Amino acid sequence: MTATERHTMLLQMKVVFRRAEQSDLPKLEWYGEYTHFRRVFQKAFEDQKAGRRLMLLADVNGWPVGQLFIQLESVDDFYTDGTKRAYLYSLRVMDAFQRQGIGTALLREAEAILIERGYHSVSIAAAKDNPGARRLYERMGFRVFTEDAGRWHYVDHEGRTRQVVEPCWVLEKDLR
Repeated sequence: MTATERHTMLLQMKVVFRRAEQSDLPKLEWYGEYTHFRRVFQKAFEDQKAGRRLMLLADVNGWPVGQLFIQLESVDDFYTDGTKRAYLYSLRVMDAFQRQGIGTALLREAEAILIERGYHSVSIAAAKDNPGARRLYERMGFRVFTEDAGRWHYVDHEGRTRQVVEPCWVLEKDLR
């Protein structure tokens, strides 16, 4: 084989699905790509410790290559019929690991956790400019039930408030 010839190598990697730990927080910034969410990650971790959220990670060799956060408590945590629901958000998988089933596995893991905890319904938002996310969620059994203007804000790592406008579809799935 010469230096100009192509060769390949097949890698098999073990992916562990687990909850985030304090030491994962800097790694969730993905080498600076998400540094602006540093305070968001810290708040989510504090909420996880308090039992209000879960930060589910897909870990390869000690590195979070995927994530899905679960909001367990909200103002409207129960429907009028007493049905308990959760909200999934921040699903992402590193580019090099996409299209390998990690996002699907994170969603399945989240659903299993929620069913075990007695949740009957779960919702998630898909940005209108991200049709791939909507296709994934619909393939997983979610159905669009409303739209949202997607207006929210957060405080970045430098203490500045950032406004976000990301119109989205809100999808829901019955876990029963």
